Amino acid sequence: MKEIRIVLVEPMYQINLGYIARVAKNFGITSLSLVNPKCSYRGKQAIKYSKHARELLQRAKLFRSIGAATRGTFVMGTTAIWRKTGSSFYNVYDPRKALGLIKRNRISRVSILIGRDNIGLTKEELEGCDATVFIPTSDEYPAMNISHALAVLLYAFSSGEKWKDQPGAPSRKEVGRVSRLFEMMVSRRKDIRDKKAVTMAFNHIIKRSAPTKKELGALSVALSPRRQ
Repeated sequence: MKEIRIVLVEPMYQINLGYIARVAKNFGITSLSLVNPKCSYRGKQAIKYSKHARELLQRAKLFRSIGAATRGTFVMGTTAIWRKTGSSFYNVYDPRKALGLIKRNRISRVSILIGRDNIGLTKEELEGCDATVFIPTSDEYPAMNISHALAVLLYAFSSGEKWKDQPGAPSRKEVGRVSRLFEMMVSRRKDIRDKKAVTMAFNHIIKRSAPTKKELGALSVALSPRRQ
């Protein structure tokens, strides 16, 4: 595993930030990324509850948007209410299956996107993720504290076999090129009404199937506009 990036969206409470820093250090995470924090991430309570992980708070990276904080990584959104993702096109996994997805696709850089302390991530934010992970809990009270949820996810990811880039694995740039070619092809089809849904379905199939460079190259040839 080259990198697991913890990205917190608009954290509200210093205590939770302290606990998250502590959990992160437990599993070898070396930095935290904060998107528009709503509390002092270096405040007295945050430092107190971080125990021996205060340096993660002191050198936390600040971002104005989720896109900037997660750039160059596979974005794994989190939610306690998986139905919030809406359409069946959206990839939703429990932690073990999420790990399997990452391994199959030979992904080495993952951002775990942690939502707000009170409402989590919005439906729109989840739609923008590459996949969504949820922790099966009691139907009576499904929502976990964000620091507890992070501990479960990091344990699930670290207890499995470590993954790494393998020869022949395509880069995100190459996958993105095929995605754009498919989107261009769909945009020219007048008989396809919901072009966004069709493109999203294609992207999710590509992510699940873990194609090789050679296979993506073949798709690129097929999807590229023919020269007259």
